Amino acid sequence: MNSGSLGYLTKEGFRNVYTNRLMSVASISVLFSCLVLIGSAFLLFVNMNAMVGSIEEQNVIMVFVKDEATSLQTQQLGEQITALSNVKSCVFVPKDEAFKQQLKDLGSDAELFSGLEKNPLPDAYKVTVKNMGLFNDTVGKINNLNNVLRVRENSDLAAKLTTIRHTVSVVSTSIIVLLLFVSLFIIANTIKVTMFNRRLEISIMKSVGATSWFIRWPFMLEGMILGALSGILALLAVWGVYSFAVHSLSALFSDLGSRSALPFSHYAGLMLLGFIAIGIVAGAGGSTFSISKYLKEQEFTNYEEKN
Repeated sequence: MNSGSLGYLTKEGFRNVYTNRLMSVASISVLFSCLVLIGSAFLLFVNMNAMVGSIEEQNVIMVFVKDEATSLQTQQLGEQITALSNVKSCVFVPKDEAFKQQLKDLGSDAELFSGLEKNPLPDAYKVTVKNMGLFNDTVGKINNLNNVLRVRENSDLAAKLTTIRHTVSVVSTSIIVLLLFVSLFIIANTIKVTMFNRRLEISIMKSVGATSWFIRWPFMLEGMILGALSGILALLAVWGVYSFAVHSLSALFSDLGSRSALPFSHYAGLMLLGFIAIGIVAGAGGSTFSISKYLKEQEFTNYEEKN
């Protein structure tokens, strides 16, 4: 295919979008709806992950050091904890600092401890982990270290957080994959209807010796254009819906004591590229599948008629 033919077929692709504008609007509307749902599922996924991550950061492991441990032994314990593969951070909490914070939290009730001559709290390390799925394994390794008095942890919460994160990931991924297949199916069927309406034109092109690629290209380009337009419109729609939802639910986030929703600007560029890519792939893939199937059916019909 030379450059002149490619230029002509590209113009035909753009012209087809306008000529078949009713079908183009239908295709854009349906693919637009699918992409909006995909974008909503993605934003729900990242916000749920962020929310779970915020709770995970608060689910720390408190490692209390034996009173008889020397300063060097206490330091070595911290280094050993930090060296564990699943440990994200290990912060030393001196017992004097912890006792002052305890008195501050008690407020007026702190007077009950005024008669104490000795700080009853031990030195401790506040540990956060990278992977909640390995929470119990990490706790077990810490318990086996020397000079550990005891470990305070909440393994039940860690298990629940792991289950929530896994569930959100599976559900969100399933929805996105399902909608991708739906988009391909819709585009393929829309192009199929368009080809049925233009079957006389295709038959004439085949009868004068046009190659399959010569016929395919305008339909492929038409699908790609519709997909790209759907992607841009879907991004704007998701942006508007997300901004409205964040504004409406800001009070709820505050009441729950959770961090606010993630800014849309963090994902706008990624979603734009993703939407356009999905739209183009869905458009081109659906068009290629439909035109290839149609041409094969035509070839088979022609062969049957000759024999």
